[in-house]
Amino acid sequence: MKRRHLLLTGASAAALAACSDRPEPSATASGTATRVQWRMATSWPPDSPGLSASAARLAARIGAASGGRIQIDVSDANEVVPPFGVLDAVAEGTVQMGHSAAYYWQSRLPAAPFFCTIPFGMRADEISAWFQTGNGLAFWEELYAPLGVLPIPCGNTGVQTAAWSNREIASLEDLQGLKIRIPGLGAAVLSKLGAQPLAVPGTQLLQALRGGQIDAAEWLAPMNDLAFGLHRVARYCYYPGWQEPGAVLECLLHKPSFDALSADLQTIIRACCAEEYERCRVEFQRGNVEALKTLSDTFKTEFRRLPDSVSEALRRASTRVLDELAARDAFAARVLADYRAFQQALGPWRSMSETAYEQIR
Repeated sequence: MKRRHLLLTGASAAALAACSDRPEPSATASGTATRVQWRMATSWPPDSPGLSASAARLAARIGAASGGRIQIDVSDANEVVPPFGVLDAVAEGTVQMGHSAAYYWQSRLPAAPFFCTIPFGMRADEISAWFQTGNGLAFWEELYAPLGVLPIPCGNTGVQTAAWSNREIASLEDLQGLKIRIPGLGAAVLSKLGAQPLAVPGTQLLQALRGGQIDAAEWLAPMNDLAFGLHRVARYCYYPGWQEPGAVLECLLHKPSFDALSADLQTIIRACCAEEYERCRVEFQRGNVEALKTLSDTFKTEFRRLPDSVSEALRRASTRVLDELAARDAFAARVLADYRAFQQALGPWRSMSETAYEQIR
């Protein structure tokens, strides 16, 4: 059993051991087991690897680790609420749990993207360190507290690809008027460079590309893109994923419901989220390797690296977008300052360790 991305107390260690999927009946002082039936709404299409699969696995893990005291019924996007309605459903108590991505709420909570991913931001291991050893998780909880929602990180996609496109991107001029599906702050960045970002739910992505409503789409990475069939409706796949270097998946909890649980059940939920964070991350790593080979060898997908001139323009525009966000939202300004300081502090060791090793491997 892996126990990464969690600073364990004795209680947390015991709960994480319970995540070994060997349920034992638990009882109250009177000897009668207390059981809770919850519902989880997700933002993901059915049978989406790494997304709906991770949500289902988390629910099953919590059920097993709690000895069946918490049973969670998982719903795909549009079964109970639309993909972008998950936060509201949890806040209102329509469901007790949600599984989504924080940047979907940026129009309502401008600082929300920091708790999912930002352009040219931290990767999966780095943002996990910010959550667990820095101020990231405390900021996130503070942001959602007025809604009565408690967030817990429960997965990470790792670095993604940049976009599937039916238009060639050989220079900055090729971004002019490009109709592209992209969420988060990446949309604001591309808008500054002349593109036309559109908020298209994942459930409608393939149809929008096929029908020409959009020219390009940012979704995830090879594992999910292959499953969606994006290679069948787009000519080029561009990389690297400047816009999403490590997208965090969030477990959203209706806080009154969570607070009503016993302390051990609360600890089990947190521990199972930590375990799923790691499981999800490595699933993307392995799945992307296999899917990349299939896309390259079987479907002859044309993968292209973004030109350096485009990447540099995206970097400059990203800095402007983040600075403008901080200028208009005081909370975002606090988070951005802390985020940048943490990312900068990681730089020297990153250069001496991962970067240096990659250069000699």
